[in-house]
Amino acid sequence: MTEGVQTSQTADFTPRVFSGIQPSGGLTLGNYLGAIKRFVDMQDQAFETIYCMVDLHAITVWQDPEALRRNTRELCAGFIASGIDPEQSILFNQSQVPEHAQLGWVFNCVARMGWMKRMTQFKDKAGKNAENASLGLFGYPALMAADILIYHATHVPVGEDQKQHLELTRDIATKFNHDFGVDFFPITEPVIEGAATRVMSLRDGSKKMSKSDPSAASRINMTDDADAIATKIRKAKTDPDALPSETDGLEGRPEARNLVNIYAALADTSVDAVLTEFGGQQFSAFKPRLSELAVDKLAPISAEMARLMQDQAEIDRILARGAERARTVAAPILKQTYELIGMVG
Repeated sequence: MTEGVQTSQTADFTPRVFSGIQPSGGLTLGNYLGAIKRFVDMQDQAFETIYCMVDLHAITVWQDPEALRRNTRELCAGFIASGIDPEQSILFNQSQVPEHAQLGWVFNCVARMGWMKRMTQFKDKAGKNAENASLGLFGYPALMAADILIYHATHVPVGEDQKQHLELTRDIATKFNHDFGVDFFPITEPVIEGAATRVMSLRDGSKKMSKSDPSAASRINMTDDADAIATKIRKAKTDPDALPSETDGLEGRPEARNLVNIYAALADTSVDAVLTEFGGQQFSAFKPRLSELAVDKLAPISAEMARLMQDQAEIDRILARGAERARTVAAPILKQTYELIGMVG
């Protein structure tokens, strides 16, 4: 088991991991360090692992159909190039497994309006014009809960920004179990670990690295080649002070903290270890080392993604096979759910 992972509330369920990423365009270093790298780590532990391109979530805002198809395939390529084995893990796109949407409707009827209104991500994404946002954007946390619980997933690797959605998933599972007098859905545990669970912009350490940022220099794309990666790190915003020798010295220095976190995550080490090695050195010495490390880790992934994208029929075959495997887990759980709530089968 992953160090620190709680298992007491899920002891009666098969240890199973579920997580997904929206195919809304452009995998970044943030997606890799905050999600995919951790998916790979959990694949090699004592879990069944199920990973998904959540394309139903992507359409909560309008998507160009051709772009959505390409982004879904590119995200699949990114999973595989990063180390997800589609034979060892179940890898698929959400829309090919209708049980997600079917359980999502059940959970729409379990979740309470007050719970949904507290979701801060809806407020962030809808902005000031919330009345114009889609109903799907408001209600998608119930579908996210269904994504997880349709597999009786016991653990979900998430970043800090998704923790609230996991809490909602736990609330929905608890209410369903209470309403029907059963212990049917597990109380899923979030797994929030690692040095870079939230990767920040290279231009502004107070903002999350985002594919929607108008500045391409703010992020490292997983399709960037070695030269682009090196250039973006060299130009990353820093401050004039030397790196501290202890983590307390990173307080109030968001850009410094971000680069140190990225180094630690790429090197599979701790922030303390990075500061022990580089404490007292200027960024002029640290950035070349970070650049070398990033190119070494990321450029092969970029090259493999490009190779995989040359055979899109094979990607589609992998996704279809993954969906078949996913449905063998999901269909019986949905059938039992329907029986519990009184549906005639």
